[in-house]
Amino acid sequence: MTGREALAAFLEHLAHERRASPRTVEAYGAAVSAYLAFLEQHLGAEPGVADLGVLGTGDIRAFLAHRQQGDRPLSARSLSQTLSAIRTFHRFLDRRLGVPCPALALVRGPRVKPGVPRPVTEDQALGLLAEAGEDPERAEWENARDAAVLALLYGCGLRISEALALKRSDAPIGESLRILGKGAKVRLAPVLPAVREAVEAYVAELPFALGPEEPLFRAARGGPLGPRRVQELMQRLRGRLGLPERATPHALRHSFATHLLGAGADLRSIQELLGHASLSTTQRYTAVDAAGLLAAYSKAHPRA
Repeated sequence: MTGREALAAFLEHLAHERRASPRTVEAYGAAVSAYLAFLEQHLGAEPGVADLGVLGTGDIRAFLAHRQQGDRPLSARSLSQTLSAIRTFHRFLDRRLGVPCPALALVRGPRVKPGVPRPVTEDQALGLLAEAGEDPERAEWENARDAAVLALLYGCGLRISEALALKRSDAPIGESLRILGKGAKVRLAPVLPAVREAVEAYVAELPFALGPEEPLFRAARGGPLGPRRVQELMQRLRGRLGLPERATPHALRHSFATHLLGAGADLRSIQELLGHASLSTTQRYTAVDAAGLLAAYSKAHPRA
């Protein structure tokens, strides 16, 4: 089997067995494809699966160095993600085809300093939700849809993909939503009355008859609403409200977590609500909350 044939099998495994999102499959495919293309030049021939098992640390480090240079060098974070994709690919070769690559365990990726989430303030979040339903140039049902989507992002801490994955059968919404998150992990997201009312208002205005398994949120012509439309909505709202570029759809999810933490919620609860696999991911929000406390202290203390 050639490396390219193994890559095709790997992507099938990701899509159908691990149920990875299309974006994840695309990212892994691009990373491993670049890896195989480099090895073809580096080794002088298209590598087979057996060749991939006998690579040395120098071969793998040469690829990483190549990706750090060239016309479009990767950042440390992107390079780390590329190495992670290659590790996953080689793990597949080991478990499914019996071809391990011992040298890979000796290769370390670049150190990546974890970024701090950049939420919006409570007033900004509420302003975004209110403004989303007040666009005079859009139909009433589209305004109701926009308000409902943003309410789910901020009120339930959903990712865009999770909100847009809701089916018609999910509405009317009860006190909680069953969310299928990353890695096919299921969690229950509590739903506030205000969020439930926003979704019900959208359903009441929806001009399309939908089957129970069709996506709940629809675009202007009736097709499923895509994430790009939600990003464009936030871009328009930023301009109208004078908010910084960090006010993105995902910032509402960050705001959900940060504002809960500031109100006294514990990290374990926030981890469950967000669907994080690791508590260390959730702990990033403590840095945001501490920064907010220090800013308030510096502003209010008479000797600051």
